[in-house]
Amino acid sequence: MKRIAALLLFYFTLGFCKGQTAADPNTVYLGSIDEKSSLLKNSLLYIDSSSSLTANDALQKPFKSFPNSLLTRRIRPQLITYTFFIKLQLYNNSQSEVSGYINPGLHFRHFKLYKIQPKAVQIINNDSIAGYRKIKLAAGEVCNVLIELKPLKNDINYINPVFIRQETVGDYNTYIAGQKTDLQLYSLVISGIILMMILFMLANYIISRKTEFLYNALYSFCMFLLVFLNSTLGKTTSGFAQLYYNYFDFFLLVTGTVFYISFTRKFLDAETKYKLLNKILIYCGRFVLLLLCIYTFLNFFTKTYLPQYYLENVMRLFILFIGLVFIYQALKQRNRLLNYIAAGNVMLVLFSAISFIILSLKVKPSEFYLSSLFYYNTGIILELAFFLLGLTYKNRSELITGIKEQESLKMEAEKQQYETEIAVIKAQQEERNRISADMHDDLGAGMTTIRLYSELAKAKLAHNPIPEIEKISSSANELLSKMNAIIWSMSSSNDTLGNMIAYVRSYALEYFEDTGITCKINIPENLPKIEVIGEIRRNVFLVVKEALNNILKHARATEVTITLIRVEDGLTLYIHDNGIGIDLGGIRQFGNGLKNMKKRMEDIEVSFEIENNNGTLITMHRKVKTFNDF
Repeated sequence: MKRIAALLLFYFTLGFCKGQTAADPNTVYLGSIDEKSSLLKNSLLYIDSSSSLTANDALQKPFKSFPNSLLTRRIRPQLITYTFFIKLQLYNNSQSEVSGYINPGLHFRHFKLYKIQPKAVQIINNDSIAGYRKIKLAAGEVCNVLIELKPLKNDINYINPVFIRQETVGDYNTYIAGQKTDLQLYSLVISGIILMMILFMLANYIISRKTEFLYNALYSFCMFLLVFLNSTLGKTTSGFAQLYYNYFDFFLLVTGTVFYISFTRKFLDAETKYKLLNKILIYCGRFVLLLLCIYTFLNFFTKTYLPQYYLENVMRLFILFIGLVFIYQALKQRNRLLNYIAAGNVMLVLFSAISFIILSLKVKPSEFYLSSLFYYNTGIILELAFFLLGLTYKNRSELITGIKEQESLKMEAEKQQYETEIAVIKAQQEERNRISADMHDDLGAGMTTIRLYSELAKAKLAHNPIPEIEKISSSANELLSKMNAIIWSMSSSNDTLGNMIAYVRSYALEYFEDTGITCKINIPENLPKIEVIGEIRRNVFLVVKEALNNILKHARATEVTITLIRVEDGLTLYIHDNGIGIDLGGIRQFGNGLKNMKKRMEDIEVSFEIENNNGTLITMHRKVKTFNDF
């Protein structure tokens, strides 16, 4: 009985001791902990401002509870280069072994987990994954751990240690990755829109080979990476996330700004149209690249952070300054295309300024519209929207300009062709005039001589006429008449309607003289001033001549009337005799007179009709669109 009583007393005392150990208010009870709960309230903190203490040295320093500033806000920029030591007491108050991972928060370039021993600390680094360190506790075991943290060189680090059981770590990561805030969902939508813009710009570049589209696509790609990676890497602990938040996000911002400056210069053709603005943009681009080089040196080759932090803010302010300068120049120039780009810059500057103010005031984003990223993303998408409006306006303007240039070139080509045709016609007319003059001077004189000699021969042989001489005289007269008609039709000085009618009238009256046929000519008093080229005059005259010849030979007429009237759509010429008419069915099959008359009129686009109407009526009609054309 004494042994049983002693054993019961031993177990009671053991249980009492455990209860005393676990009763520490800083103890974390792993058997009942919620994996989504922060362990900050159970943690003690020591900040090594020299960032030189070892874990053993840090344990000798006074640890304190977390200050409210670190419980509610990110690590201040002044503390980024410090080393943070966090002390936790873990108690497995379950009946079985507990195995899990400790995650200290986001984003740290250095994370070590130590198990505190009586004499020293032992590093725990077995079976670890990025951002997590594994630890095992037996049933009822109490373990004091030390977390050593060195933040990344950015201003979004925060400490929030949690414990995740091994069997649920996969679900926890899935939960973290899939837990999208309204801001993240909004950013994903914005990144999708920007991606479509990139494809649109690349398509325009492939089609037009204009470098401004390539620059805009590169700028949009930088903005896409910024928006997309900010929405997807915010709660991850991968090595790429560390690189992104440590340097790459700022590199994308600056590189995108350089591409945007290059795009603006090309899109507006600033080198030729806006020389002052072009010079300002060139210097701004160079200055931004210089700042990026300084930032890169500070980030990778120094241990300080405040100069880098201030430089980053200076860069953001300078980018806003570039936007303001561009807006001022746009208002000064008053160019519509420039105004579209300026309006986009107004949106970007306005929303970027709001974003910068939120960052400067360290406003806690309790709602997504209080987040600096929300306003910056909104500024980017509005800037791209105004660019699309500007692109539409520019394409329309270039299309109109291109059409005008094409029309101008077409008109110039037509003008040159017209001048060439005029020159050819002029040369032809000069040649016709030369030929008609030569015919008149040489052939005319020769034919007149033949006619004169034939008449003299006839006079000498009046008592003994020779038929051949009579034929020579008649042929000479006929040939001279034809030659005069040819000379008349070839001379450009006769290319008028009045001249043609006068010639026809003179010929008709002379032709019927001493024939017993009365010839009447009805011509309007005021003839329109119409140009009638030689080809038309010659064919009309030959048809009239053939008609008069047929009347004299076959019509048995006593009267011929030639009438010219002006109708609504042109001019009509009538030749009417009072003879026996024409037997249209009895025309000889191989007769060429009527066929030739019709053919001549068809060649000059004159309608030709012949009919019986109290004799024979010949109608010739030509449409005249304007009385400057015949």
